[in-house]
Amino acid sequence: MTLFETFKKGLVKTRDFITAGIYKMAAGLGVFDDDMLDELEMMLIQADCGLMASKEAIEAIREHIRLTGDASRASVLTSLNRSLSAMITEKRLTANEGMLTIYLMVGVNGTGKTTTAAKLAQRAKSRGLLVMMAAADTFRAAAIEQLKVWGERTQTAVIAHQTGADPAAVVFDAIQAAHARKTELLIIDTAGRLHTKKNLMDELGKIRRVIDREAPEALLETILVIDATTGQNAIIQARAFHEATQVSALAITKLDGSAKGGVAIAVARETGLPLCLAGLGEGADDLQDFDCMLFLEALLPPA
Repeated sequence: MTLFETFKKGLVKTRDFITAGIYKMAAGLGVFDDDMLDELEMMLIQADCGLMASKEAIEAIREHIRLTGDASRASVLTSLNRSLSAMITEKRLTANEGMLTIYLMVGVNGTGKTTTAAKLAQRAKSRGLLVMMAAADTFRAAAIEQLKVWGERTQTAVIAHQTGADPAAVVFDAIQAAHARKTELLIIDTAGRLHTKKNLMDELGKIRRVIDREAPEALLETILVIDATTGQNAIIQARAFHEATQVSALAITKLDGSAKGGVAIAVARETGLPLCLAGLGEGADDLQDFDCMLFLEALLPPA
């Protein structure tokens, strides 16, 4: 399966929803009038592209029609693709041989954060990198055990303490172990109790200080994992976590779970943060580097 086919398969529910609506709108005349553009805006909102992103995209289409006089379906779709593309930035995660890189995984519990961490470990190991994981979500015993299970599956060392331990202490020990073993990628799983925001901010802030102090030479990526099925709540989560710890990239999981795949556009537009990963299914190969062009090509019908 090609990368485009993986994106297309993962986004099939959203794509079918948008495609059916667009073809229905332009079925008669094959061109869009003002009422149809209003319908298109509402459809984008329903696909969780976000109110601001949807309005801006439709305004851009109206301006394009005004300038060119071309309101055909092909022209509208081309303009839509161009407008949405301008709202998205992407980022490639890197980890290099011979130096320490740290992925700090943050996000609300249940977003697929731990699974994403494990898939990243598996992917890095397949490249021949020396990888380690740290179970810094010490609030839940299940989180620690889940990471240990993934560690066994991927044959990756996991640094863990008992439930209730200080997460920063786990991170400290993990960094010391990473240095001693010449680890090239350390992936840190953290708690995501957004309802106790102050505690979360304090906890993540303490972890960041430990990383800055104990591994100042390391390349640090703070990756916020967001569940696409949570819809517009994803924007609230992104803002809260970005405030708590300086998020450097977004990973959108469960894009295959509903017709709400447009949330990737909404979060990118509202936060200005780059997208780095797309979770398009349950398999290890379904976690892909986010590719804006392939994402939109898989999301929208052909012009």
